[in-house]
Amino acid sequence: MTSASGPTSGWRSALPGGGLLPSGPAGRTATPGDGQGPETGPPTVTIGSYPDYPSAQRVVDYLADNRFPVEHTAIVGTNLTLVETVLGRMDTGRAALIGAGAGAWFGLFIGLLFGIFTVGNWLGVIVVGLVVGAIWGAIFGAVAHAMTGGQRDFTSTSSLRAGQYAVIVDANLADQARQLLGRLDLSAAEPRPKSR
Repeated sequence: MTSASGPTSGWRSALPGGGLLPSGPAGRTATPGDGQGPETGPPTVTIGSYPDYPSAQRVVDYLADNRFPVEHTAIVGTNLTLVETVLGRMDTGRAALIGAGAGAWFGLFIGLLFGIFTVGNWLGVIVVGLVVGAIWGAIFGAVAHAMTGGQRDFTSTSSLRAGQYAVIVDANLADQARQLLGRLDLSAAEPRPKSR
């Protein structure tokens, strides 16, 4: 008969069927669901699906304007796509410049903290904090970029985009929501503000 030995042999998994992770400090972990949302709460029904967020937002706003209990609604984005937009090239000089800017803000904050309690030249303390912060920020920015070894020589920003937006409501309110939405014309143009 063999027995388990090693760092994981002294505990039992909190997951049903045995897992690879022990329970955390908060106790036993919950059984993973089907990935379709929260496990508790009333059942929901999709009352409409829209190609963009403003259309879904307009539907919920219309429901709110007609005294529908919108706290029982949700806008759910589906078909999510991660989009990374490249903003430009990153070299050591640009990394130092960005680091200097971030360091200057931190230095300004520290300078203000010390400047508040300075009896003499408080403006000088703020300027010194700003300059020292910018210098250290530039050094750290350049070193951090150099340490990447050219692995990521560009700057970018990431965003999640949904391909479709569904408006869902609690199942017991779905008929009321559908009746209200029967009067909404989504194809009508947005009202324009009156000119003075």
